[in-house]
Amino acid sequence: MIYKPEKYKIKDQRMVPFIDTNEIWDYINNTKPTVGRVKDIIAKSLDKNRLSLEETAALINTTDPELIEEIKQGARMLKEKVYGERIVLFAPLYVGDMCINNCQYCGFRSTNKEMNRITLEKEQLIEEVAALEEQGHKRLILVFGEHPKYSPEFIADSVRTVYGVKVKNGEIRRVNINAAPLDIDGFRIVKDSKIGTYQVFQETYHQETYKKVHLGGIRRNYEWRLTSLDRAQEAGIDDVGIGALFGLYDWRFEVLGLIRHVNHFEAAYHVGPHTISFPRIQNASSLNIDKSHLVSDSEFVRLVAILRLAVPYTGMILTARESAKIRDEILRFGVSQIDGGTNLEIGGYSKKKNKSQDLNMEQFQINDTRSLSEVIDELVKNEYIPSFCTSCYRRGRTGEHFMEFSVPGFIKRFCTPNALLTFAEYLEDYAKETTKQKGYLLIEKKLLELASQQDVVELTNKIELVKQGKRDLYF
Repeated sequence: MIYKPEKYKIKDQRMVPFIDTNEIWDYINNTKPTVGRVKDIIAKSLDKNRLSLEETAALINTTDPELIEEIKQGARMLKEKVYGERIVLFAPLYVGDMCINNCQYCGFRSTNKEMNRITLEKEQLIEEVAALEEQGHKRLILVFGEHPKYSPEFIADSVRTVYGVKVKNGEIRRVNINAAPLDIDGFRIVKDSKIGTYQVFQETYHQETYKKVHLGGIRRNYEWRLTSLDRAQEAGIDDVGIGALFGLYDWRFEVLGLIRHVNHFEAAYHVGPHTISFPRIQNASSLNIDKSHLVSDSEFVRLVAILRLAVPYTGMILTARESAKIRDEILRFGVSQIDGGTNLEIGGYSKKKNKSQDLNMEQFQINDTRSLSEVIDELVKNEYIPSFCTSCYRRGRTGEHFMEFSVPGFIKRFCTPNALLTFAEYLEDYAKETTKQKGYLLIEKKLLELASQQDVVELTNKIELVKQGKRDLYF
């Protein structure tokens, strides 16, 4: 079934498009930050208050190197306040690359005759999930091209298949989705399969640029895509993820576009997005874009820090598009989720062999090719807690309920203990001996730190139960 936006009637003014290009440029062009103003804005964010468009524009327009450093340090402090030292790990699993869209930045686009089109059969999907579980993964995001074959029923069936795969102590406890915008009925079908987050990235919030890079297919409809996650909310999916593809247009505009999107959700649904993603354009099969807006490494670090300050309580995802070096640097400034051991080739995980990337079989180039175990080793070295936690989703702490916990900062009371429990599972079931030794030293250190703030007896007992073979313990 192809969803035709011209047949969809907006039933609620909440789903009227909300991006005003002139408004955003007015903020960029007319906001003049002073030293005192920037310091006040950072202080407001450190009190865990969301920033306005004007306040975010002030940070964007800051050019003084010392103030930029204060912005980054503020982001680092805020991340530690809200999320502690945990980093949530996941893997993307591409189910199919058939696509009816003609997007100039994407290897999957319909006019790319070099792309080898594949859709996983059910047995192949099971093999991929089994391979990911054998690495230690507990959280996946299923990625689908935008094509009638990938209907809500197909997506929902794929989710149920993934949840049904159990290899030894392995299981997938949360399945997120990155797929086409749906109508309300379609979102309801997918919701019933018990998904976690549904992601739809606007790619660019600048309407004229949007038209230039989307030359065919249903994705060409800017408004249909912009209001897609409103329909998800109307269908009862209160856990949604937004994102922009940085490099299509001016990064300053895209940052404010994301913040305007957050404002819209909070005004209309009393809950912001669960996650924000900020991928940068990478090489892809037959890539054909204007490269004048590509974002430098220094600009990228800045924009991540600004986003962290602007939305203190929203999860931020950094993917293997970026190099290990850049990822390790940016982790400090606000990122809460990363992928590990990523393979974008459809059917690539179960092949279990290292090979160079073939862009005619993948959506784009990845630049962090480390295995999950290598990523975890680096996290432990830097004293981050690798987390596979899914407890908020399974306890019903999503949407507005999640905000009740996360906005005041109480979420740290749940996140750190649950991160330690899932990390202990990984150490017992998948880690090499050197990682296991270092991992438990880190756990002991974090338990001592927690003990100064709260009672850790129950947590310590649960970690001992994990060592004895118990699994899936959480708060």
